[in-house]
Amino acid sequence: MIRQFLASLVILLAAGIAWLFLVPGAPDTLARVGIVLPFGPSTQTEAGTGSGGPRMGGFAGRVTNVVTAAVASATINDTLNAIGEGTPARSVTVMAASAGTLAEVLVRPGQMVEAGDVIARFDSAAEQIEYDRAALAAEDAAATLARTTGLANSNVVAGTALAAAELAHANAQLALRNAELALGRRTITSPIAGSVGLIRVTPGNYVAAQTAITTIDDTSSILIDFWVPERYAAQIRPGMPVSVSAVSLPGRDFTGDISAIDNRIDPASRTLQVQAEIPNPDNALRSGMSFSVALGFPGENYPTVNPLAVLWSAEGSYVWKYQDGAATRVMAEIVQRNSDGVLVRADLAPGDVIITEGILQLSEGMPVNVLEGPGADDARQAARTPSANR
Repeated sequence: MIRQFLASLVILLAAGIAWLFLVPGAPDTLARVGIVLPFGPSTQTEAGTGSGGPRMGGFAGRVTNVVTAAVASATINDTLNAIGEGTPARSVTVMAASAGTLAEVLVRPGQMVEAGDVIARFDSAAEQIEYDRAALAAEDAAATLARTTGLANSNVVAGTALAAAELAHANAQLALRNAELALGRRTITSPIAGSVGLIRVTPGNYVAAQTAITTIDDTSSILIDFWVPERYAAQIRPGMPVSVSAVSLPGRDFTGDISAIDNRIDPASRTLQVQAEIPNPDNALRSGMSFSVALGFPGENYPTVNPLAVLWSAEGSYVWKYQDGAATRVMAEIVQRNSDGVLVRADLAPGDVIITEGILQLSEGMPVNVLEGPGADDARQAARTPSANR
């Protein structure tokens, strides 16, 4: 039985070899089903030789099966992301101009006020008395000046008396203005429009001069301070659009533009401070919030290739490019590695075909047979053409 089986196997092998070498078109038949032999009597027409004649098969005419992929394009350094902190467009700490007992506070935290609105009042009885006394003195000085002027016109009094009356009137007016100023300082008003912060004092307490009463924040727009790496310093300009999102407001994006740029690079961190202004019409943003800031730039475009296509040699990294049915080596300097591709600096354009599998057996100008990927249909058509001509 074993001898019969071995004899049958030898006969089948001999018949297959005879069919391969004696039957015309046998290699082409195998090629159409995806089997390409590295030897045999088949002829290959070598593209680009100039003769157009057949090149005999064998190990010298070996064709390698490969898989290809198209070169894509990717852009890097086109977006800058940073973390910033918000501050109000204007902020004022309201201070007590003079010491005294706080009589009343007329606002509450969070209340919106206009410029000039009264925030608090101090006890002003003494200042009111001084003002009234100064007002009476000013009236008396004015009356004296009027009488003296009339007498001087009638030459009843000397010119020196008129000068003294004018001086007394001027001093009385200065005293009145001084009393008016002291009385006005007993009332605290808002210097800007905005929202009131926490009240730092309590009515009834004695408040020293320059004590903080509260803060007024104008949040009609928010200023966001953030820092960018030094390499972006030459690209940032005032007025550039920015997009921000607040950590405390997920799902909402806000837009604005660059309002100010610092005039120097921080030598410790090698960063540049930039300020963006974001309109805040609905007061959704608050001072002190943290923001994620995004800026757009033109960026840099590079060819991107499949990571499997990259090989290394003594000259550096390279890829195999599929062109005219053969493999051509192209030097490719790696710029950046991503999860879906490798960005390279090479003589490649989007749409070019590179070889991703079967690359270890390749050499410069070697004919290849594309099993899968761009160029596969052309390879199958070329394989069918010789048998059709015969």
